[in-house]
Amino acid sequence: MPNYLISVSQTEALNNVIHDAKSKLKIKAFNLLRGRFKPKKGEVQFFVTAGKQSLAFETRGYRKHRELLILQMISWYCVYLGLMEAQIHTHWPV
Repeated sequence: MPNYLISVSQTEALNNVIHDAKSKLKIKAFNLLRGRFKPKKGEVQFFVTAGKQSLAFETRGYRKHRELLILQMISWYCVYLGLMEAQIHTHWPV
């Protein structure tokens, strides 16, 4: 699994952005337990549940990237956070 870069915003301490240097794809991660998430039109969203942890992911500047790359980046980030039991969903699970 390739490595990606993570940037942490000084103003948005609860949200990180995952970067793929090769494709220039960016995915923003939202911690749903500590903040709100409002989906943007034209972007791709995924949701992750892992125990009591809930995360939302949204592409930034989506330009028809492969869905597999997006899922690889999300799974890499979950491993980085130590969320080994993470389940990725296309819609928010009820």
